[in-house]
Amino acid sequence: MKQVIYCLLVFFTSLSFSQNQAQVLNDSALKVYKKDHQKAMLILEEGLTFAERNNDNKEKGRLKNSMGIVYRDLGEFEKSKSLSLESLKYTNDSIINASAYNNIGVVNRSLGLYDEAVEYLIKALEIYDVKNMLKESATTNNNIGIVYSFNNLYEKAIEYHLKAKLDFEKLDDKKGISEVYNNIAIIYANEGDLKKALEYFQYSLEIEENLEDKKGIAESANNVGAVYYYMSQIDSALVYFEKSAQLEKEIGNYAGLGASYNNMAQVLLENNRLSQAKMYIDSAYATAKEYKVATDIEMALENYSTYYQANNEPQKALEYYKNFTAFKDSIHNQSTKSKIAELEIEYQTEKKEKEILAQRADLAEKELNLNRKNTQVIGLIILTVLLTILGYLFYSQQKLKNKQLQREGELKEALVKIETQNRLQEQRLRISRDLHDNIGAQLTFIISSLDNLKYGFDLPKKLNDKLNAIGNFTTSTIYELRDTIWAMNKSEITLEDLQTRISNFIDKAHLASEGISFQFIKNENVDSNLKFSSVKGMNIYRIIQEAVNNALKYASANKIEVKVENEDDELQVEITDNGKGFNEQEVELGNGLSNMKKRALEIGARFHLSSKKGEGTTITIDHIANS
Repeated sequence: MKQVIYCLLVFFTSLSFSQNQAQVLNDSALKVYKKDHQKAMLILEEGLTFAERNNDNKEKGRLKNSMGIVYRDLGEFEKSKSLSLESLKYTNDSIINASAYNNIGVVNRSLGLYDEAVEYLIKALEIYDVKNMLKESATTNNNIGIVYSFNNLYEKAIEYHLKAKLDFEKLDDKKGISEVYNNIAIIYANEGDLKKALEYFQYSLEIEENLEDKKGIAESANNVGAVYYYMSQIDSALVYFEKSAQLEKEIGNYAGLGASYNNMAQVLLENNRLSQAKMYIDSAYATAKEYKVATDIEMALENYSTYYQANNEPQKALEYYKNFTAFKDSIHNQSTKSKIAELEIEYQTEKKEKEILAQRADLAEKELNLNRKNTQVIGLIILTVLLTILGYLFYSQQKLKNKQLQREGELKEALVKIETQNRLQEQRLRISRDLHDNIGAQLTFIISSLDNLKYGFDLPKKLNDKLNAIGNFTTSTIYELRDTIWAMNKSEITLEDLQTRISNFIDKAHLASEGISFQFIKNENVDSNLKFSSVKGMNIYRIIQEAVNNALKYASANKIEVKVENEDDELQVEITDNGKGFNEQEVELGNGLSNMKKRALEIGARFHLSSKKGEGTTITIDHIANS
C-alpha cells in the first residue's frame, strides 16, 4: 500500500510542479517578447520541455501557440501559422484555442488569405463573446476590421472597428481606443477623404497625449503630418513631423529619428524648398552616423544627391550618388557577414541550451530526493482524499438510485392515468353508440310517423301545424344529439374541428333564413391546431349556436357575423348582429342568455353582452385558454 501511495505522490507532485512552471514560463515569455524575441523563445522552449516531460497536452498547446505569436512578430508567418494550428491538436481549452484562432487569422491576413483570416477571427470572437472577455473581443473585432479594410470593404471595416471601440470604452482602455481611431483614419485616407482621416488621426493623437505615451504620440503625430502632406499643407505637415522626430529623440529611437529627418527632407525637396531640405538632410546624416544606422545613412546620401541636382550642382550630385552606391554595396557585404555571425550565435545558443537542460535535470533529481522524505505525510493526505472521493461516489450513486426510483413511481402513476383515460374514452364511445342506435333511431321513427300522419290523412290545419312543430322540434333534437355524439367521440377538439362544425351550422341557418348574410371570420394569428377538451369545445359551440339562434328568432337581423381571434395567447369569440337590439336595463334576460353565461363560467371564460336599441347586439366570450 505504501508503494502505491508513494507512486501517486511522486506523480501528482511532479505533475503539479510542471503544470505551474510551464504556465509561469509561458506568461513570462509573453511579457518580454515585444522587447526581446530571442529571450522569449528560450523561455517558451524551457516551458515546453516541462510540459513534454509530463505529457501535459494543455500546456503544450498553450506554449506552441505562444511560439506562433512570437514568430508572427518576427515576420515568419508560415512557421507562426503552423505552430498555432499544431496547438489546436493538443488541447480543447476554449481560451487557448481562441488565442490560436486569432493568431492564425492575423497571419492569414498578412499572407493575403483574407477569407481564411475572417473565418478564424470569427471563431475566436465567438469564444471571447461567450466568455465575456471584452479586451480580447475588442482586439479581435479590430483585427477583423483591418481584414475588411485590406479588401476595400470600408463600411464593413468601420462597423467592426466601432464594435471594438465600444468594448474598449467599457474597459476604459484608452490605448485600444487610440488604435481604433488610427485604423478608421487609414480607411478614410484610402477612400480619399483626407479631412475625415485627419480628424480621426487627431483623436488618436489627443488620447496618446493624455496617456503621455511618447512612442504613441510620435507615431500619431507622424500620421497627422502625413495627412497634411497629402493635403499639400506642407508647413503643418513639417510641424507634426518635427514633433514626431523630437519625441523619437527623447525616447532613444534613433533609427526612427534619422528616418523622420530623411522623410521631412524628401517632402521639402519635392516642394523645391531646398534650404530647409538641406538642414534636415544634415540632421539625418549626423544622427545616422553617430548611432551607426546604415539604412538612414544610405537614404541621407541619396537625398544629398537629389538636393545638389535640384540646386544645379551636378558635380556634387554625382559625387554623392557615387557615395550612395558604394555605401549600398558595402551594406550588402556587411549583411553577409552579419548572417554568418548570426549562425554562429545560433550554434553557441543551442550548445548553451543543452548545458542548461542538463543542469535542470540535476536540479529535478535533487527535488525528487527531497520529495521522497515527505512521502508518508503526503501519502496520508492523498489516502484521505481518495477515501473522500469514494465516499462522494457512493453518496452520488445512492442519490442517483433514489432519483431512479422516483422516476419509476412517476412513470407508473402516468401509466395508471393513461389507462383511466382510455377506459373513460371507451365508456364515452359506448354511450355515444347507444345514443345513436337507440334514441337517434327512435327520434327518426317519430319524424317518419309524423310525416305518415300528415300525408296519409286529411288533418285539420291546427292539428297539422301542431304536428309540424313537433316534427321540427324532433329534427332539432336529432341535430343536437348528433352534436353531442360528435363531441363525445373526441377526447380533444381542435379549433379547426370547431370551425367546421360552426360553418356547417351557419350554412344550415343560412338555408333556413333567406335574406340574411352570415359571415365567419378567423384572424390570421389564430392557430387552427389549438386544442380543447371535448366539454370545452362543445360549450363554445353551444354558446355560438345559441347566440346565432337568438339573432335569427328575436333580433330581426339581416347580417350575422362570427369572429374568432387570438389575444394574449387566449381565444376570443365575438358574435355580432345588426338587429333591433334592446335596452339591457329594461329587458329581463331569458334562459338562452343565462345558459350561455353558465357555459362560459364552466369553461373558465368571461361572458360579455352589449346591446342598444336599433344598433344590434354583440356577445363576446374571451379568456378561453386552450387545454
